[in-house]
Amino acid sequence: MSSSNQRINGTRLWDSLMAMAEIGATPKGGVKRLTLTEVDRQGRDTFIRWCEALGLKVRVDAIGNIFARREGRDPSRPPVLMGSHLDSQPTGGKFDGALGVIAGLEVMRTLAEHGIETEAPIELVNWTDEEGSRFGHSLMGSGIWAGVYDEAKVNGLRDVEGVSVGEALDAIGYRGPHPARPFPADSYFELHIEQGPILEREGKAIGIVTGGQAQVWYDAVITGQDAHAGTTPPSAREDALVAAARVIAHVDALMRARGEDGRGTVGFLQVFPNSCNVVPGEVRFSVEFRHPRTAEVEALAAAFPAEAAALVAEAGCRLELKEKLRFPHQPFDPACVGLVRDAAARLGLPAREIVSGAGHDAVYVARHVPTAMIFTPCKDGLSHNEAESIEPGEAEAGCQVLFEAVLARAGRA
Repeated sequence: MSSSNQRINGTRLWDSLMAMAEIGATPKGGVKRLTLTEVDRQGRDTFIRWCEALGLKVRVDAIGNIFARREGRDPSRPPVLMGSHLDSQPTGGKFDGALGVIAGLEVMRTLAEHGIETEAPIELVNWTDEEGSRFGHSLMGSGIWAGVYDEAKVNGLRDVEGVSVGEALDAIGYRGPHPARPFPADSYFELHIEQGPILEREGKAIGIVTGGQAQVWYDAVITGQDAHAGTTPPSAREDALVAAARVIAHVDALMRARGEDGRGTVGFLQVFPNSCNVVPGEVRFSVEFRHPRTAEVEALAAAFPAEAAALVAEAGCRLELKEKLRFPHQPFDPACVGLVRDAAARLGLPAREIVSGAGHDAVYVARHVPTAMIFTPCKDGLSHNEAESIEPGEAEAGCQVLFEAVLARAGRA
């Protein structure tokens, strides 16, 4: 099925993105739409209202993932999926996640507007809690759906105020009746901002994502001894923050040793008792490593725990290090990636192949369903920040590629 003369409505897409951005808008121009909060409920309700206005059949599963279905000529065929997430970081931007969901909605609107009937059904997905910023467990909805995480265990996770995932689902009315597990699907396509600088630097409109990086994450707790800052000499100190600083510097060194492909980050840090005249007795922090090659992450996972423990012991402290997640490089489906490549070429959009530096729902979905991703540039590569920005034309180009790829896949006889 050719779509050469069928165009998405870029103005409508942008207006819908801006309307969604008003839900949880921050004074600095970003978005705070933490998962399973009242603000998230407002975003979900708006999304469902838009879907139902198109005649899409909406269902919600037990972890709150939302699926909006448009039937094809053959309802028995597995659906082509597309989507992303509507939840945000505490100081997030307007486009991270939301672009993929709202662009999928625009694909549905364009199909309806042109009276296009596909062979296979198409389903638009809003995955629950991709960010992990409230309950500390990213890719939650897609991870449970894909069978990576235990649903009961995740339901018991609590935020800093003691509210569990299960309680939050019930509070906003989004614990759905459908099981949160894989169902037969033809393919999955996800549009997302790059969240990095490569496309902008190279003047490329489209990133043809070939896969996701390997990753390993840890939760770390260093225990020392609280003590008076003025009376405790160096020989008597068990300074947990000094020990943490040494580990953090080591994380950075391990990253830089791997060149521009290396990634190593400590993004969360809590110091106790956090008083200016007390030697810190406990520090809790996160550690993560990423790399396009699985072997590099496996090597880091094999060596880092012992290296970190030795650094902590030198400071007279003790380390508890728990591996939180580990997954290999996830290649995407060549045929689906080829549809993205073909669409960009057909539309005359400058494009390049790229490996995703960020984790996305697509990485877990790809374990069960042939998957591809599409990237658009973002200004200065900035994301997870209220200043996150893209141009309307960039959103339109990415959405048009999504439309072409999804239509080609769902229109197959």
